[in-house]
Amino acid sequence: MTSLDFGPLVLGGNTFGWTSDREESFAVLDAFVAAGGVSIDTADVYSAWAPGNAGGESETIIGEWLAARGQRERVVIATKVFSLPSRSGLSRANILAAVDDSLRRLQTDYLDLYYAHRDDTAVEQHEYVAAFDELVTAGKVREIGASNFSAERLSSAVRLATDAGLTPFTVAQDKYNLVDRELEAELVPTLDALGIVELPYSALASGFLTGKYRPGVDVQSARAGGASALLGEPRNLELLGILDDIAAARAVSPAAVALAWLRQQPSVAAPIASARTTDQLPALVESFTLELGEEELAQLG
Repeated sequence: MTSLDFGPLVLGGNTFGWTSDREESFAVLDAFVAAGGVSIDTADVYSAWAPGNAGGESETIIGEWLAARGQRERVVIATKVFSLPSRSGLSRANILAAVDDSLRRLQTDYLDLYYAHRDDTAVEQHEYVAAFDELVTAGKVREIGASNFSAERLSSAVRLATDAGLTPFTVAQDKYNLVDRELEAELVPTLDALGIVELPYSALASGFLTGKYRPGVDVQSARAGGASALLGEPRNLELLGILDDIAAARAVSPAAVALAWLRQQPSVAAPIASARTTDQLPALVESFTLELGEEELAQLG
């Protein structure tokens, strides 16, 4: 079981150094913490996909913000290893090198949570389980997470750690939202059996669940393609209608309703959502204290 308190929502750092410059990123981070947020998620690869970037941009901005604001002890910081091209995979050597790179960029001497960004079948599972335990023993990492793992591989990793007296995964991070619910079939029961909490990414389905994507509406966004594609499914349009009705009755945004639904799922500790600008943050903050009733949860399925 995790000992970390993530608060009602984890702020995703994927926009920092990509669609949010340093100044806007600082403003979002300031506003998030001022509103009561306590947890920030990033990865070493953010945002290597953007032209001119090499990866590490998000960690660097967060680190500069932590140093400038003196906020390290007030926030939970999570980052990931595997996907950065120059630090690829989960070999012991790569994990030990990558964590030091992340610590340097984040300007901290420890991480609250360090994820395997995805599984690495090219490495013996015991090797990376033991390597992550080394980081905990050294005081560089408090807890270990697994992102995008199958139920079978997550179970085997935890079993290996437990049998060897090593630190097991305590947190999972996977794609989960009102539209994408595939993990409910197999992974969620596995998480429950292992005592692992879920911190789902893509909580707003690339912005689709904010309600700004509608038939015939042109949205200018770096993620517009994926969100707009969801309009082709009649069930998704029906879902938007239900979100609209609940949001109107509660005088909140559809995004807040979608995030509250996710937070109230039994396996979920807190959803992850990002804000490119401070204008996008109020909808996330609305979700902090929103508790949906049984009838509303049933309507959303």
